[in-house]
Amino acid sequence: MKFKSIQKIHEGKFITRYNLEYESEKGRNKTYEMISREKNLSSLDDIHTSHIDAVVMIIHDESRDQILLNREFRMATGEFVFNFPAGLIDEGETSGFAAMRELREETGLHLDHIDEVWKESYSAVGFSNEKNIVIVGTASGEIKPSDSDMEEIEADWYTKAEVRALLNVARFAARTQAYCALWSRK
Repeated sequence: MKFKSIQKIHEGKFITRYNLEYESEKGRNKTYEMISREKNLSSLDDIHTSHIDAVVMIIHDESRDQILLNREFRMATGEFVFNFPAGLIDEGETSGFAAMRELREETGLHLDHIDEVWKESYSAVGFSNEKNIVIVGTASGEIKPSDSDMEEIEADWYTKAEVRALLNVARFAARTQAYCALWSRK
């Protein structure tokens, strides 16, 4: 594919929608719709941003026998979906600080230790250039409701057997489903 141009279609509060124009190897024109957290993309180089937008947390209890999952109402699906705690990185924050803040806001838990920080990845390559970083660690404390009245989040600890059962009956975000399927079978 040969990139030809980009056009901003709509700028919202959190995402901006663009049309990308490409030419196929056989000379056919293709318009590709995408969204971005970036509000002023104007070139192919802009699309390849190095900016990391969000943090995703894979959190285990101290014994590593349980995993923390959020059951969250996701407006884009119109239903509750199991997902890892996650959130946007605010300007000036490190990914570690954002992880601590988001974990506390969504679950009331304290991030005790960061075991791994994965290389950045794309959230939804089919329609967005949003990048996130995954932090794997442990947390402790008492689970509390989200401190935002704009989110409906029910956090809880799950054993491997409970996760295996959930995978058969509940909806998951794809990344969470894949990790949980592998983790629960170890």
